[in-house]
Amino acid sequence: MKKIILGAMLLCLGGALMAQQNGGISADMMQQMKKTYSGNASDKALRNIMVNNSPAKMAVNFDNNRAFNSHFSNRVEGRAVTDQKSSGRCWMFTGMNVLRNKAIRKFDLPADFQFSQAYTFFYDQLEKSNLFLQAVIDTYKKDWSDQEVIWLFQNPLSDGGQFTGVANLIDKYGLVPSDVMPETYNTNNTSSITGLIKLKLREDGLELRQMAAEKKMTAEKLNKRKTEMLSEIYRMLALTFGEPPTEFTWEQKNAKGETVSTETYTPMSFYEKYAKQDFSKYYMVMNDPTREYYKVYEIQYDRHVYDGQNWRYLNLPMQDIAPMCIASIKDSTMMYFSCDVGKFLDRDKGFMDMNNYDYESLFGTKFGMNKEQRVRTFASGSSHAMTLCAVDLDKDGKPVKWMVENSWGPSYGYQGNLIMTNDWFNEYMFRVVLEEKYIPANLLTMLKTQKPIMLPAWDPMFAPEQ
Repeated sequence: MKKIILGAMLLCLGGALMAQQNGGISADMMQQMKKTYSGNASDKALRNIMVNNSPAKMAVNFDNNRAFNSHFSNRVEGRAVTDQKSSGRCWMFTGMNVLRNKAIRKFDLPADFQFSQAYTFFYDQLEKSNLFLQAVIDTYKKDWSDQEVIWLFQNPLSDGGQFTGVANLIDKYGLVPSDVMPETYNTNNTSSITGLIKLKLREDGLELRQMAAEKKMTAEKLNKRKTEMLSEIYRMLALTFGEPPTEFTWEQKNAKGETVSTETYTPMSFYEKYAKQDFSKYYMVMNDPTREYYKVYEIQYDRHVYDGQNWRYLNLPMQDIAPMCIASIKDSTMMYFSCDVGKFLDRDKGFMDMNNYDYESLFGTKFGMNKEQRVRTFASGSSHAMTLCAVDLDKDGKPVKWMVENSWGPSYGYQGNLIMTNDWFNEYMFRVVLEEKYIPANLLTMLKTQKPIMLPAWDPMFAPEQ
């Protein structure tokens, strides 16, 4: 009997040692961990509160609950706040808000004037579908296990994007006013139709990949079949978004609501009159501390149009980015801006501050990673685009806080805007698009002359902004 008990004890000990050697949680480790939660009266009281509430609600920092300051020394006055509803089109709303603000001021348009996001989104989804199908043809010789092939079939389509898409789509298809092609349920709620088109594209991609591998298959036959597939996608979009107009009559009104003119336009002639831009003079700069500064990077497949441009940017430290943003705001020019919007966001106030929540005191632990470490470990990255429109400068001209015009409707945050401290701006801002005239000559030379370093499409830092 004693031998049996001793054998059992040795077996248990051996199992514990084996677990520890294999990296598992041993009994000793478990006992050590249990000591962090004593179950005393304080622990129980805290537990009873926390099991019924979110950590964010419990971690609100009362010491930081100061009066909310909405004063800004420099601000580009916005107009009626837009609403992307349940869609990932922040990138489109942001880019078009930059153009919209210019058009309203130049032509004295009503404050609620908008370009049609539904129109541009129709062609965005069609062009992205073509980008996927053509990429499948281009890569047919690569094995199914190849990372590029895997990425393509994982990401045949999305409703997210970035500024390059705005520029390429508008230059190719023009613009129309929102009342000419208004929003529909499916442009405001994109998940269902996008999911169905993705399913169809994967099926089509399989067929094209098999066709391309056949002997004596010609490029002409592949293109003919691809066009037939895109025709089905066009029909799906037309049924759910409405078909884009090729010509329309539009009544221009001024800010007082008075009719100024009534003319017939094509989408391109309307764009050329009300919003024409030389997008070659717009440049993206980024703060990615995991990569070398003062280098130009390009992201493979990060474009919306197959025959368009991949997204390129100059990587810069924050001390170089802020002065350019300030110069643009002082010149009454809004900017495309993106950040990790959910971090330390007080949703009721629309206020982003590193001290909004005290998770360290709540849990009795430290959260000590810096920006580089958060990016490298996938804890942070750009998630949402908005329009940078204001900065508050101190007596020495240094930024104290910033404001962005959001696209989540006028009731969200501070009158539809979000305000962030400069500390938050430095930690969670990633991208901004600037016009050439606000970029110093030495940085502009880098943007124009450096050969970009190509990065893969699956780099997690470059997920489409939603």
